[in-house]
This record gives sequence, C-alpha cells and structure tokens, in this order.
Amino acid sequence: MVLGGAVWGQDVNFSSAAAAAAAPQGQVGGGGRSAEMVPAMFVFGDSLIDNGNNNNIPSFAKANYFPYGIDFNGGPTGRFSNGYTMVDEIAELLGLPLIPPFSEASGDQVLHGVNYASAAAGILDITGRNFVGRIPFGEQIRNFQSTLDQITDNLGADDVAGAIADCIFFVGMGSNDYLNNYLMPNYPTRTQYNAPQFADLLTQQYTQQLTRLYNLGARKFVVAGLGRMGCIPSILAQSPSGRCNEEVNRLVLPFNANVKTMINKLNTNLPGAKFIYIDIARIFEDIVNNARSYGFTVANRGCCGIGRNRGQITCLPLQTPCPNRDQYIFWDAFHPTAAANIIIGRKAFNGDLSQVYPMNIQKLATLNIKSSP
Repeated sequence: MVLGGAVWGQDVNFSSAAAAAAAPQGQVGGGGRSAEMVPAMFVFGDSLIDNGNNNNIPSFAKANYFPYGIDFNGGPTGRFSNGYTMVDEIAELLGLPLIPPFSEASGDQVLHGVNYASAAAGILDITGRNFVGRIPFGEQIRNFQSTLDQITDNLGADDVAGAIADCIFFVGMGSNDYLNNYLMPNYPTRTQYNAPQFADLLTQQYTQQLTRLYNLGARKFVVAGLGRMGCIPSILAQSPSGRCNEEVNRLVLPFNANVKTMINKLNTNLPGAKFIYIDIARIFEDIVNNARSYGFTVANRGCCGIGRNRGQITCLPLQTPCPNRDQYIFWDAFHPTAAANIIIGRKAFNGDLSQVYPMNIQKLATLNIKSSP
C-alpha cells in the first residue's frame, strides 16, 4: 500500500520537487500536477475549505447545487465557491491530487489525505447550531482518528507513524465561532464574554485540539488565521454606509494575536512539531488594496447572492451569478471566488514572512522533521 506515491514508512526525498511545485499551476478546475512534496495532506476547517462533507447530513449549510461549482471540473461538489478552494490550490502546488472529503473517501483514496472540513463548524461544539447539522473540530479530529485506524490496520503502527510525521495538517477554524456564535442574537456568548475573553476561550480549546492531533502523530501544521470579517458582503449588507464594519474587524484581532502566540508556544513545547501561521487578514488586505493588480474590479459585493452587496441572502439554487467571476473577490455573502482562493493558496505556499510565519508551506513541506529537535 502506498501513500502519495511513496511506500508508507520509507524515507522519501521530496526536496527535488520543491522548485517545480512552486511554479504557478492551473486555474479553476486544476492544471498539471508536479512531483509530490509530501505523502498526504489532511484538512480540518469550515465552509471556506469544506468540499462535500455536509452534502449528506441534515444541514442548512450546503453548496452541492448550481451555481456553486460552475467553474469546477465536474460541477457542484459541496465546495462553497465557483471553483477551487484555497486548499485545492495548495494540494496542487504540493503535487497532490485534490483531497477527497471524509464523507466519500474510502480504500486507497485516503492515502493522499482526507478533507474533514464542515460548513458551519467551529472550535466550540455549540457553534453553528442554527444550521442544525455540522461537524465541529473535535468531531473532525475523531474522524481523522478513524482514518488513521483504518490505515494502521493495513500497514502497522510504526510505518504509519513515520509517514504521518511527513504529512501536512491544514487547519482553518474560528470564523464560525464569531459569525455563527458570538455575533448571533440567539447565542448568549456575547453577554458572557468580552472580545479578549472569548478569544482566550477559543484559543484554550484550540490548543487542546491541536495537541490531540499532535498526539495522533501530526507534526507539520499549517494554521490559518481569520480574515477581515467586517468586510465580507454579509456584514457589508448590514452597514448603512456600505463600508467595512471595523467593530467586527477589531473583534477578531485578539483571536489572531492569540493564535500567533499559541503557535510559538506549541513550537516550543511539542518536540518535533512545526506549526506555521497563515496571516489571512494581511493577505486579504493586500488583495483588496491592490485589487486591480490582481485582476479584480469588484471587492465589496458577492458574485452570486441577493440584496445589498449581494450579501443579504446567499447564492440560491440555479441563481444566475455574475458573468465576470474572475474579477470578483467574493463569490457569495461569505466566501471568496476561486480566483481569490488561488491567490491566497499561492501566497500561503510561497509567501514571505509577512504572510506566512515562521516559514511558508513550501519550506514546511521540505523540512526534515525527524531530525528536528
């Protein structure tokens, strides 16, 4: 049985693939794959990177209908985008095939990795209950453990442990803990915690969850921060001026600051682990401030949606989206277009220290964890 083209448990030199994988790849729907830099990538998160795990659960958070996936090879899959998500682009740059959702992955499909992300999911189990069904981060970790058990039964613990240490673990959580918990009027959270207290609560839980993944063998972690949520079409639609809600932007600042501190502590306290942080807020700011240089002409409303900023009601089944999708930063009320996702994925992969700290994904992929202190 093989993982990522390499026999599990054997040392494989992926460094020769680094230069090829750094080159820009295909646009929406995928281009050619380069040699694999890592055996596999395991993905945990919310609707920004969900690729179908909510399709068959009783949830209001679904995207398995047109025009979602209108630019994706194969049509709607459950991705909350017109095409690629950020992790699709990262998988391609790593030389991996697109990672299958946990809900569909079986047999050898799991050997390049699995995507456990779920729309409406949060760090806190209670987050997203307005959407009924969703798979919180804690449950996503349990799903990974079941994948691990499946692989271990076939290969043996020693071989699996060696291979898992070389895999990328991508985690993007926290957006819903604000949008679909703290900012929701039917949640008591806002009356119980101020912004720093809530950030502390989330980070405490987050630290325990990431440590659980470490204890299951994960060593190479990519943790995405939160973007400027006060500037998404859903929030803009609530603004009389049509401007970004700076109160919401400030609300998430303590969380991002905490996550950076958490990453430094985990790098110090967990032997052999390497955590990196993607500064999504800074990358997003750069894209908005230099929109035209990236090919964007519309930064303040969705391509598909209804109402102000096309953000009051999100993209409905069979709704006609904007024709010039690659010129929009946002696809719907909450999510970027494939064009924006591809840029974010590339910056996460080979960006500088102002965007990815303390190293980018490309460097993390080639890091020899086994010899790390």
